[in-house]
Amino acid sequence: MKGTVHYANMTPSELENVRARFDALFGEKVEYDFVLTPELKGGFIAHIGGKTFDMSISSRLNAVRERMTYPDDPSMNAETFAKVLSERTGAFKFDHDVFDYGTVVSSGDGIIHVKDLPGRRYGELLTLADGGVALALEVSDNEVGAAVLFGQTSVGERVSATERVLDIPVGDELLGRIISPTGEPLDGRPSPVCHARRPIEYPAPGIMDRKAVSRPLQTGLLSIDSMIPIGRGQRELIIGDRQTGKTTIAVDTILNQHDQDVVCVYCAIGQKASAVAEVVSTLREKDAMRYTIVINSPASDSAAMQYIAPYAACAVAEYFMYSGRDVLVVYDDLSKHAVAYRAMSLLLHRPPGREAYPGDVFYLHSRLLERGAQLSSELGGGSMTALPIVETMAGDISAYIPTNVISITDGQIFLESELFHSGMRPAVNVGLSVSRVGRSAQKAAMRKVTGTLRLDLAQYREMSVFLQFGAEVDSSTAAMLERGVRKSELLKQPKHDPYSLADEVCLLLAAENGVFASVAAEDVADRARRLLRRLHAVCPDELKAVSARGDIDEEIKSRLLSEMRKVMRRLSR
Repeated sequence: MKGTVHYANMTPSELENVRARFDALFGEKVEYDFVLTPELKGGFIAHIGGKTFDMSISSRLNAVRERMTYPDDPSMNAETFAKVLSERTGAFKFDHDVFDYGTVVSSGDGIIHVKDLPGRRYGELLTLADGGVALALEVSDNEVGAAVLFGQTSVGERVSATERVLDIPVGDELLGRIISPTGEPLDGRPSPVCHARRPIEYPAPGIMDRKAVSRPLQTGLLSIDSMIPIGRGQRELIIGDRQTGKTTIAVDTILNQHDQDVVCVYCAIGQKASAVAEVVSTLREKDAMRYTIVINSPASDSAAMQYIAPYAACAVAEYFMYSGRDVLVVYDDLSKHAVAYRAMSLLLHRPPGREAYPGDVFYLHSRLLERGAQLSSELGGGSMTALPIVETMAGDISAYIPTNVISITDGQIFLESELFHSGMRPAVNVGLSVSRVGRSAQKAAMRKVTGTLRLDLAQYREMSVFLQFGAEVDSSTAAMLERGVRKSELLKQPKHDPYSLADEVCLLLAAENGVFASVAAEDVADRARRLLRRLHAVCPDELKAVSARGDIDEEIKSRLLSEMRKVMRRLSR
């Protein structure tokens, strides 16, 4: 058996002791090649029999640096630092860190294959020769396939096992920060000093650890809160072609949590840097970064970094959920995530299936989205609401990835290109959108005033097709079309301007009671805004009562309707 020992600042007698101890450890005489390596600062690193024995001072110093931030840490003075350093790097003993190591047999496109590294597990971190890190994704008895997260390696170089899985720092210290999927800062500020870490892969809560979704998560978007309500702990898919407002809906939902005590995590996967910068700029402008964490893996990142990004975001969100808090996490978007995973899988020589995706692409997203839940009271009652985004091609929701994610989630919000280009924004297609949680996660006030909104819109969009051909309609159909067009106009909403619950209730109450019946369709949106301004001026107590209780009684309803009719008469003169 042969071995290589890199050493520094060791006497001949200490080296002889190392030789004797390794001979005894392996039960045979080892042929050693001793190499003086001053960079180790002391001690040795030995490579023998497929294992690495690390007893170097440099490794101990690195371990100390990872655990403290002296001199930036005010709690760590020079005396304490020296004491800890002495304990970590004390007199030479034959206590060592042992690592298995293998040899790179192929390397390219961010994927390496390593032989002679048995006993590894899926998701384990591997250390490259230059200090970089790779993630084990293909494990067999005689070879490991891994994706390089950072660093470089070439054929013939050693790769060491760490017996650790990838984790990320978590905690309130991340609020307001922009970080990478590995926890590195991307906002030009110092690294966040977090006191906890979580593995990016973690089992989803079991059935008995959950309870029914019953509390609403208000998006501030009238069309969604009224017809496709989202509950805390729900997984609601946002799906549509590119440039139809998918990210805008997610960002508006984040903006609407400013007074809802909800922590938000926005995960950008494979997006252009300019697009992410625009989102961050909006969040800062609206003072939403104080309760938001942005995890960004841009299009310039490797496929491996884009692959781990949503799992890292989920781990950050899980910290708050298991702390008994409510958290909203946005995955923007899972289409690019699936493409990154497909690229890695093909390079790992996995057999391709439909659309060249690997056979486990369903599990790729199901194990991510199933981690979103409303926890039971015994586990603190926290919740994680997931808003995954998926991009379609030409409105085809029957494609592979869209159908996969639709079957995993608790409903979908479908955005249609034709509606978007016709000026209907948000361009929600009511017929194809659904919330499987339904009205159980809707405020009582919203349930009382929604009325026949969804039915009226569906009938209007169905009948409006016939009007394009000049068909004649009877009086009842004409009245239905008049109601439908006004309700459609009422649902139009400027981006980044979410409504409060009280505002939504007032608008729906007005629509159901014909307040806008005498208003021209093109003037409905302007009259609605002026109506809300007037109500905030003359009925503040009633609006506060609706927001506080989440309900509306007949007395408040009659006062609001009376005032709204007065306002509309005044505006009609």
